[in-house]
Amino acid sequence: MILRNPRTGAVLAHRLERARTPLARLRGLLGRTSLPEGEALMIEPCASIHTFFMRFPIDAAFLSQDLRVVRAIAALKPWRATRLHRDAAMVVELPGGTLARTGTREGDVLSVTE
Repeated sequence: MILRNPRTGAVLAHRLERARTPLARLRGLLGRTSLPEGEALMIEPCASIHTFFMRFPIDAAFLSQDLRVVRAIAALKPWRATRLHRDAAMVVELPGGTLARTGTREGDVLSVTE
């Protein structure tokens, strides 16, 4: 699956993995040594995240049900936690720097294609 920002025309991820089961959501990116450029993890449902036990910083885009970015957090370092984002239905975890590289910001509506 491909994650795009139609406003900028940028591809945020050409390989989007989805975590929908309780076990997959709990595991998230834990145990990975990195998140390669062009890859992302979408956790749904999800309104807050943590980076405890992670080894690398990530960008996080909290999305509403219609894929609108309700909160964009760049370079979230390991051992941090976000607050609860009430309007978020899911979050996309991306390699650090992806939000800046793609010009993605709060209010953008993203698209997912096969």
